[in-house]
Amino acid sequence: MSARSKARKTALDLLYEADIRKSSAQSLLLQRQDQVEYLIRDFTKELIAGVEEHRRKIDELIVTYSQGWDMDRMPVIDRNILRLSIFELLWSKEVPPAVAIDEALELAQTLSTDESSKYINGVLSKINEIKTDLAL
Repeated sequence: MSARSKARKTALDLLYEADIRKSSAQSLLLQRQDQVEYLIRDFTKELIAGVEEHRRKIDELIVTYSQGWDMDRMPVIDRNILRLSIFELLWSKEVPPAVAIDEALELAQTLSTDESSKYINGVLSKINEIKTDLAL
């Protein structure tokens, strides 16, 4: 697993935990930085900061393009994979869209269900297709 993939997985873990606890991933990240044995990569910090900064728009896009799924009924892991990936698709200059989508699908296949990976692929592909038309 590449360093970026590990950083992405750590970011997802923090987003997931924050969602469950109804807290901020940024505050969890700061708590973990104080633990010597917990390595926080710069890319993880960038992902967490970006998702939190653009969370309102990201969630709006998820609601708009997740046909038939209410955010509250969506599995927590899937919701956070989408948040992370949408941030990368729309705001990250370093990550090519195909890589962001592939990484999201890998996370979904590893941590969720086959149906989830198909669904996540559909949402991300649609957002990638229309991203130049979005008002960010």
